[in-house]
Amino acid sequence: MKGAAEGAKVVDAAGAADGGGKKSMAVVSDAGAWGMNVISSVGIIMANKQLMSPAGYAFSFATTLTGLHFAVTALVGFVSNATGYSASKHVPLWELLWFSIVANTSITGMNLSLMLNSVGFYQISKLSMIPVVCVLEWLMHGKHYSREVKIAVVVVVVGVGVCTVTDVKVNAKGFICACVAVISTSLQQISIGSLQKKYSIGSFELLSKTAPIQALSLIFFGPLIDYYLTGSVLSKYKLSSGAILFILLSCSLAVFCNVSQYLCIGRFSAVSFQVLGHMKTVCVLTLGWLLFDSEMTLKNITGMILAVVGMIVYSWAVEIEKQANAKAVLTKTSLTEEEIRLLKDGVENGASKDVELGGAKA
Repeated sequence: MKGAAEGAKVVDAAGAADGGGKKSMAVVSDAGAWGMNVISSVGIIMANKQLMSPAGYAFSFATTLTGLHFAVTALVGFVSNATGYSASKHVPLWELLWFSIVANTSITGMNLSLMLNSVGFYQISKLSMIPVVCVLEWLMHGKHYSREVKIAVVVVVVGVGVCTVTDVKVNAKGFICACVAVISTSLQQISIGSLQKKYSIGSFELLSKTAPIQALSLIFFGPLIDYYLTGSVLSKYKLSSGAILFILLSCSLAVFCNVSQYLCIGRFSAVSFQVLGHMKTVCVLTLGWLLFDSEMTLKNITGMILAVVGMIVYSWAVEIEKQANAKAVLTKTSLTEEEIRLLKDGVENGASKDVELGGAKA
């Protein structure tokens, strides 16, 4: 008995160590996915700023550039599947088309919203994605959030709003475009997670299937949308070696940005992706101040500090919520095992009594 007990302790210790190792690996993997998303997103913003600004290369075709991003991503996915690095799993074509329409509507809506609205209202519309995602997840999946998570979300929204929102002007067309952009972007981010779970497909595999559809549609319609947005014709743009270099850099960073976005939403949730995504806003503001002589006021600094505090509180609240859910599941499992044990004992006792009674009758 003593040896068995000691053996059980050794097994438990090994299991605990194995579980701890897996948990540590998961934390490192999550941090890596998130770090890649932040670095690639901030990097692509800086590259696009140089590529698209009048002081840079004045390449003002944002929608077409996004189509090129997805074309390069699709090429990487094709090479990966052809070399056996990734496997292709079946996802119904209608689901891929639906997702691509929603995603392209998000891109077009954001560009139109930025064109028709003031910067302040554009930032407010982006901030509204967090509560919109929460409401949509509640309506579509019946998801609920703890009081601590809700408070943290409010703190993040207020903090980012303080450091980014300036003039707020609203017009009817701009308001409609902002609503379409917010709803379609929220649906896109929720769909990424739900499709991965529904078809047990990895983030890169899902991206490889949707990227070609988005690339073809955006490259075809992109120049028309860009002409409507800017009045510039793509065919009249004179490509320089510097512009080509920054287009290639932007497309390369877009691959990492797209992959990491799918990774993050698959690992976390659409709400977490939105909340923690505002860390990129803080990084962009800081880098703009350091690299491009952007103004940094006390209002910006206060808002950034408040946003960072909100993100820390949010991370803590989500971890507490996970632990509470895990504890509830463990309690439920323990009760179920106890019921099974009692039921098993009852059946065995009943069987032994029947045997005894049978022996007495004989």
